Amino acid sequence: MPDILARIPVVAGVAYRERVRALPSSFNITLAVEPANRYFRHAIAVLANGEKVGYVAPEIAPNYYETVKNSSVPIACPGRRASSIDHETSGVELLLDFSALAVVPPA
Repeated sequence: MPDILARIPVVAGVAYRERVRALPSSFNITLAVEPANRYFRHAIAVLANGEKVGYVAPEIAPNYYETVKNSSVPIACPGRRASSIDHETSGVELLLDFSALAVVPPA
């Protein structure tokens, strides 16, 4: 399971392309829920240096939404650029490492 939790994909559309490209190969991020997001009710924004760079992938976000929403402190974790093979096969440019977080997806 830790290997899976170390590869949480970030969905980053064209709107975030310049911010994503400006990131170093590894960095820290902060997670923030967006309860008013009209496109995805479990939206978890990924912020680097205080700027949105994308969202936790929609197929994964529901597993973490309530934990992030109910946290009394901002949840942070390491992020990194995806490998070129990740980008070529899935379009994912960033990966997050949730392995050290106190959130665990349902079995």
